[in-house]
Amino acid sequence: MPGIGDSPPRPDGFAKVAGTARYVDDITLPGMLHGATVRSPHPHARIVEIRWHPERAPAGAVCVTAADLPGPNGVQLLDDSWPILADGVVRHVGEPVALVAAASPLAARQALAAVEVVYEPLPAVLDMNAAIAAGSLSALHEIGMDCGDLEAGLAAAHLVVEGEWRTGHQEHIYLECQGMSAWFDEEGLTALGSMQCPYYVHKALVHAFDLPAGQVRVRASAVGGGFGGKEDFPSALAIHAALLAGASGHPVKMIYGRQEDIVGTSKRHPSIVRHRTGVDRDGRLTALDIEILFDGGAYTTLSPVVLSRALLHSFGPYRCANVRIRGRVLRTNTAPNSAFRGFGAPQVEFAMERQMDRVGRALGLDPLEIRLRNVVEAGDRLPTGQILDDTTSARLCLEDAASRTRFRERWLELEQARTDPEADPEARKRGIGLSLYFHGAGFTGNGERRMKSPVTLRLLADGRIEALTAMTDMGQGCAAVFPQIVAAAAGIGAEDLVFAEPDTNAVPDSGPTVASRTTMIVGGLLARAAAELRDQVLGWRYPASPVRAGLSVADGWIAGPDGPVERFRDAARACRAAGGPSEVTLLHEPPEDQVFDESTYRGAAYPTYAWGADVVEVEVDPDTLAVRPLHVTAVCEVGRAIHPTLCAGQIQGGTLQALGWALMEEMKLDNGRYLNDRLATYIIPTVRDTPRIDVHLLERPWKDGPFGAKGVGELPMDGGAPAVAQAIENATGIGVPEIPATPERLLAWRGLRKESPEKP
Repeated sequence: MPGIGDSPPRPDGFAKVAGTARYVDDITLPGMLHGATVRSPHPHARIVEIRWHPERAPAGAVCVTAADLPGPNGVQLLDDSWPILADGVVRHVGEPVALVAAASPLAARQALAAVEVVYEPLPAVLDMNAAIAAGSLSALHEIGMDCGDLEAGLAAAHLVVEGEWRTGHQEHIYLECQGMSAWFDEEGLTALGSMQCPYYVHKALVHAFDLPAGQVRVRASAVGGGFGGKEDFPSALAIHAALLAGASGHPVKMIYGRQEDIVGTSKRHPSIVRHRTGVDRDGRLTALDIEILFDGGAYTTLSPVVLSRALLHSFGPYRCANVRIRGRVLRTNTAPNSAFRGFGAPQVEFAMERQMDRVGRALGLDPLEIRLRNVVEAGDRLPTGQILDDTTSARLCLEDAASRTRFRERWLELEQARTDPEADPEARKRGIGLSLYFHGAGFTGNGERRMKSPVTLRLLADGRIEALTAMTDMGQGCAAVFPQIVAAAAGIGAEDLVFAEPDTNAVPDSGPTVASRTTMIVGGLLARAAAELRDQVLGWRYPASPVRAGLSVADGWIAGPDGPVERFRDAARACRAAGGPSEVTLLHEPPEDQVFDESTYRGAAYPTYAWGADVVEVEVDPDTLAVRPLHVTAVCEVGRAIHPTLCAGQIQGGTLQALGWALMEEMKLDNGRYLNDRLATYIIPTVRDTPRIDVHLLERPWKDGPFGAKGVGELPMDGGAPAVAQAIENATGIGVPEIPATPERLLAWRGLRKESPEKP
């Protein structure tokens, strides 16, 4: 029987490979219509009039506008300030203005032409520079944090180094585009589609239609990738499909094509992060003054939680007693930006790592040495006041990555080759870079305490255990990991388990599938519930046994004093038939010492952290400055790897996403419109662009995780980009203040550097 630390096949793997998995677009109901969206062509405009011409539309087509909404015009997330449909004004290109439905996808597109919208253009704020100029009027959200005495720390510094670091949009590019179906029947409203968070969609539908919770049902179909992009947007799309279903009296399906998906959905927040860093003569940090600016787009959506995590990771895995951090999300007339793998941490950790590189160069210290002098250890106190636990592994990851790659020797060799005209021409094209990073596992602050995240395990009539959670498998592998956890905790085989489909009519609200919480938080609950249900069955089956305390189960057998007694499934079947204990529901309770003040940002923001270090080697064309990554070494400490193959796959995939963000994923806009709104022009890494990625898992089991596991899904997004930027600097001498580091940008920066050596 596969156990913890083994890598059994994914139970959903064959269906996905064979094409038999049923995604939302594979599911059709009798009489189903197809929906489409009328979108704004303007970044900011007043809606003068919307005219629906049914005579121009296919027979049976319907149209819905904001005037037809049955409830409030807001998608309920953190609040409901994101409009379901534009009402009176549009604030970004692609904003939904009206919805149509017709008998086929082609007929729906034809119906779009029957909607006439008259606009009066208004002035628009199109980028962060304009939003900064607008001042406080442009702020969607603001937070801050202080630790120690910043001015004293700066005054005590031998050197104060300043830096400004920028990152751009990033499109999710999940394999399966957004899709949702909805219908009304005698039981109420049902939505079925591709999502990460069924209960988020449920909450949004209840709010928008003013329905009792029991009359709204949300079911997740197979999910073809999410990366955060299916955290918030499915709520809006479910409302759109349900509005059309209500107007037409038919089930309605809405499936986005790739171009519409890019135009209409959220991206990673572009950022500007400004640093003032004080260091003593030995290179140790005395002060960190950090300003974080994020482009939130037109509406708030999930920007506050993205900014919150950004603030809590902006100081990096480094010691500093005197810290001031200020963060703002700015409003621009572009599509809303929202959650994306790492949500907020990749932007600020890119800035912190680049700032450490700049400080090291100013002091004559190599990238490894400046980090070794400042890296946090177990028992150190973060700027929030949190004392790090004994699984803190930043130094372990850093030293292991450096040792495996001969980083220091290699970096010095390539530094010298860059300035030596007699050096090997191949060496002069190469560069190597290092990054150190960390990621808080689980929801920030008191989020887990508020959610409680119940899970339920129950005995079925045939003696199997059914597990009920709201978690969706969007490719990350919980469909494989959860059975391992429950089977190991109960001592039974995977064949004795059944996992319920995510359905709000059937499963408890165990929270969203986000924030690297699935295995650590929900998996931990499942392990506890499995052990408790097992013990209840054994206690019922053998109530008077003198060896009751020694009873255990292994490979599905109950072990008595003289050997195996019976299979657990037989005992469970008898227990269920006789009316014995048959169900366990547990609520998550964070560790008692995880206390966090969300007004001051003081305390333990996360129960624990995962840690990582990347070394990236690149080749830079000396003429075009095109960058080709050659090799990545990723060393990550994730507590305990329940399924090592899936764990390493998460790290490889997240690292490749980070390389794409660093080098090629440049979202170009003109007057608020995305210019590269299809895969022919929005370039992501393919197999030919992918370097060898060697993953090394370090295991330091965390006492409160299931079998010691921490979260891993978002961690690898944090390290790839700064390591690439440092490698480019090692090869070219160009400081890389912004990503993506495209050849065009590198050529421009090289020109600036020749004119003025202090430039990038």
